[in-house]
Amino acid sequence: MARSVCDSLGVTMNDRLDTHQKALQINLDAGKYGVFAEIGAGQEVARWFFRVGGASGTIAKSMSAYDMVVSDAIYGTASRYVSKQRLEAMLDHEYSLLVERLAASRGENTRFFTFADTVAARGFKKREETHGWMGIRFQTEPGAGPSDIIMHVRMWDRENLQQQEALGILGVNLIHAALYLHWHADGIVNALLDNLSIDRIEVDMIQFRGEQFSKVDNRLLALQLVERGLTNAAMFMPSGELVQPADALHKKCILIERGSFRPVTRVTADMLQHAQAQFIQDPKVAGNDLLVVLEMTLKNLNVEGKIDHRDFLDRVDLLGTLGHPVLISNYGEFFRLAGYLFRYTKLPIGIVMGVPTLKDLFEQKYYTELEGGILESFGRMFRNDLKIYCYPLKDGRTETIITAGNLQVAPHLQHLYDYLRENKFIQSLRDVNKAHLGIFSRDVLKEIQANTAGWEEKVPARVAAMIKERKLLGYRE
Repeated sequence: MARSVCDSLGVTMNDRLDTHQKALQINLDAGKYGVFAEIGAGQEVARWFFRVGGASGTIAKSMSAYDMVVSDAIYGTASRYVSKQRLEAMLDHEYSLLVERLAASRGENTRFFTFADTVAARGFKKREETHGWMGIRFQTEPGAGPSDIIMHVRMWDRENLQQQEALGILGVNLIHAALYLHWHADGIVNALLDNLSIDRIEVDMIQFRGEQFSKVDNRLLALQLVERGLTNAAMFMPSGELVQPADALHKKCILIERGSFRPVTRVTADMLQHAQAQFIQDPKVAGNDLLVVLEMTLKNLNVEGKIDHRDFLDRVDLLGTLGHPVLISNYGEFFRLAGYLFRYTKLPIGIVMGVPTLKDLFEQKYYTELEGGILESFGRMFRNDLKIYCYPLKDGRTETIITAGNLQVAPHLQHLYDYLRENKFIQSLRDVNKAHLGIFSRDVLKEIQANTAGWEEKVPARVAAMIKERKLLGYRE
């Protein structure tokens, strides 16, 4: 920030700016000029720039097309008005007009931008969960091609006025970060919740694209959203495209497998294959859309006390060979994961896990923060037709095969376990490939890194080929 601008704001070069100072800095910067288009919760972002003064130096136009007919006439029809499709139409239309009208007169020394949002905020009649889409299209240099930042947000404030305030702050943060931190994608994400918290507003999907962000991997941004506390879960498809979890999970039967996937092994594929075959035989699943999801928690991603981004990308590249979306979450306990999925569907949910994880589920030490302890956690978890599908374990010493049917838990919890088994909330996976029971990912990883003969037979063929070709997970010839 130039010294003269710092003086005008009354801050030093090292100070963290508040929302007022961010908006004023942009207004005082003659090299930036843009359009604001906001639908659904008032012009909360533009209002900041008018409020701090000097808005004529920043705002070429500010508008809000609330009426659906008027909105359609400007941006074209949309299946939903609060959607990525509508946001992109707003950015396309307003940015094109801005450049068309002003490029000749001031394009040589101006970085143009268009900010847009479309939001379903809390109203007098509407009390359900509220959310919106927000984005900016901008130039990093005069005459440069545009770049985009698009994100989906959820608002948790209970009152409309508070939601409007949070949206305004988030919008200013986004514009300021895009204009002044465009060279630093991580810095942009970190700045989004300045003067906010996840208790008020959550960013659960973000996408960087365009000329400035050609080298940005959006999968890392999904991880960063969770890692930095902007959301508790983010999702991307096998192609790497980030998606809004609500859209992907909405009204679907969900089968989910949690793991570290370091690496994907034949056990991973075997678990999914047999769990899916069993899940679809449930009469309540038949005829409904089914989504199979692979989930990694931050704990799963932690290696030697930190999250290695290269290691993370290696793992998700290998997961892509299975063809299922990946969910990154901060839900260490399964009842919290279940509660998250229940937000989006009332159809059956299946969780795939091995015997060791199932045994851990009955460890009371994990539920001390709940007033109702383990009973409360199971009450939250086993509803809406949620079921656990358990993959067997072969004991390395005795060669005994342990299943959900013969697993022993703490004596005072055995009746609870038997109840869940008898009512089919917990089911053993049938017909699994017993030849795979001796495969453990931690052992396979060591073999890959040491290039021990035979490791290729313990992972799917496509996984072995990718590890060798791209030297993933520490593999060396």
